[in-house]
Amino acid sequence: MMTYRLFQQFVRITGWLPYIVCFRTKVEYEDRNAQGRHIRGPAIIVSNHTSVYDFAVMLFVFFTRTLRCQMAEVLFRSILGIFLKLMGGIYIDRRAHQYGFMEQSVDILRTGGVIGIFPEGRLPVNGEKPPIEFQPGAAFLSLTSAVPVIPIWTNGSYFSKKRARVVIGTPLTPDKFSKKNLSEKERIALYTKAMRDKIIQLKELANETGA
Repeated sequence: MMTYRLFQQFVRITGWLPYIVCFRTKVEYEDRNAQGRHIRGPAIIVSNHTSVYDFAVMLFVFFTRTLRCQMAEVLFRSILGIFLKLMGGIYIDRRAHQYGFMEQSVDILRTGGVIGIFPEGRLPVNGEKPPIEFQPGAAFLSLTSAVPVIPIWTNGSYFSKKRARVVIGTPLTPDKFSKKNLSEKERIALYTKAMRDKIIQLKELANETGA
């Protein structure tokens, strides 16, 4: 854990200027008193997925915490994979039916860490209206570990004249989805839908406030 923390600090320090120039991120809030850029205690950050640079946005927006992000196997197939391992990336092989990454994520949360997840699981393709259907992993982790979910929305405007925008939402807490009259599958489905709905609301909030 210390290795990941030190390496992420190094990346933030050396990459701060390029980040400002290339992303020019404008951070907004649904309710800044409820959730700002500093995260206290363990948490799961969930975001819509626009590009491979979304992780960089998470890293710099929540700059006071070490962020361990779940990442697809395709990202580890090149020299980039070495960098992502040093950053503490959590390897997910979407083709295999192995869930060691979930156990790893639970361990990180139970020791007070922060996990980043893109619940769509992949980038939308032509003809799909984002955000596409969310996968249930984030909801399962939150319910299992009893930690809140911090939803964020980004417009994905990176390396362009248009500013990147991020809206940080009010956290969702697992206790609201732990009703005893529901099965585990129903609780996870309800929670997953709430996450997607919240991120859509954050997008609408951004549209209302303008560029």
